[in-house]
Amino acid sequence: MDYVFTFIEGFASFISPCILPMIPIYISYFIGEDNKKVSKAVINAIGFVLGFTTVFILLSILASSFGGIISNNIKYVKILFGIIIILLGLNYMELIKIKFLNKIKTTNKNAKDLNFLKSFVFGMLFSISWTPCIGTFLASALLLISKNQDMVKGIILMLIYSIGLGIPFIISAALLEKLKEVFNFVKKHYNIIKKISGIILIIMGIYMIFF
Repeated sequence: MDYVFTFIEGFASFISPCILPMIPIYISYFIGEDNKKVSKAVINAIGFVLGFTTVFILLSILASSFGGIISNNIKYVKILFGIIIILLGLNYMELIKIKFLNKIKTTNKNAKDLNFLKSFVFGMLFSISWTPCIGTFLASALLLISKNQDMVKGIILMLIYSIGLGIPFIISAALLEKLKEVFNFVKKHYNIIKKISGIILIIMGIYMIFF
């Protein structure tokens, strides 16, 4: 059951409030400005998924190695993640400004003409900026790994988590034409969606701290 739950957590991360609204932007990176081929978007999406999968597997190795420390301080780990998620929510609502996160978004809005290798690096960079964003689900997966303290199982679990998170990216790239209207709607109402997402993130952060 651990594997099933971890896969579900991966998919839940995809539909989390600070990733889902960004999907149209990610897909526009994958397809590029000049080349409108769906095949290019899919290849770049695969590179992107492999990039963040690599980082998450490294995290699983750390979680397996320091499982005892994490388990003994679980209360403080949850509080830390909860505070980070709340701050991210406030940043999304533009009530505060976190320069580091906003700088990452600005930098990547200028991304042009990605190929497989660049997409791989892009995935690695975004996995780092995502960590607080998907903290609830990622922390849950890492805590499960830390409790087992089994490196091989930890790697497999994080691979399954990444598959759950990554498959929707690849499907979105493959169904680009069919999802174009949805993407256009999200882009048009992005500011409203972002504020709603910020509220959801704050609620998630509070829940993580107190429950």
